[in-house]
Amino acid sequence: MSAEVGPVQPRGSYPGGSRHWPVSLAVVGLAAAATTTAAQGSGHFHWWAGFVLIPGALIAACGGPLLARGGGRAFAGYVVACVGALVFAVGALLMFGVMGRGWPVMIIMPCLAVAGTYLWRPAHPLARGLHRAAAMLALAGALLGATFQLIRTEVVDLGTTRWWGAFVMLAGMIVLGNAVELTRHRMPYRLQAITLLVGPAVVAFLLGLRILRGW
Repeated sequence: MSAEVGPVQPRGSYPGGSRHWPVSLAVVGLAAAATTTAAQGSGHFHWWAGFVLIPGALIAACGGPLLARGGGRAFAGYVVACVGALVFAVGALLMFGVMGRGWPVMIIMPCLAVAGTYLWRPAHPLARGLHRAAAMLALAGALLGATFQLIRTEVVDLGTTRWWGAFVMLAGMIVLGNAVELTRHRMPYRLQAITLLVGPAVVAFLLGLRILRGW
């Protein structure tokens, strides 16, 4: 009596792993080539920025296969890819010679990277609530960076308005909202956690209101 046995995967291998590296390298290579070509056509090409751009692309490429693999290594791949993307963005800004106007991108991208970690949120309600609060605060930070970018490019003019107070109020509302959400769960230390969130949330909201109104 015999039994048919399917092909055995070698230890440490995974399906499709051999094609993830070429695809990842092709994507970052195309991005680097497109960025370089666009910078050359802009008339403000700084060739030496390639020594920042290309390493950033290679770092991002290293994170791609881990991210595509999934499982426990996906988060590590995400972190590596985000670091590479940030370095790549610095190189692109330097290559175009627009760091003076484009520096808010250095606020937007890290904040979006932190917000993206919510894809790996923990299962425990308390840890998940705190992680959600951090991710939403990061989104607010990205919105702040986008506002800076609009001001730097003179798309909007907020004048002498103390507009940043609105973002402080938004941060307080985010933390307060997550504290309210925790009331739905029955878990140890729920009251203590809610109290620790509500206090700073109220202080932040009132402080933002004071800044916005100029009191």
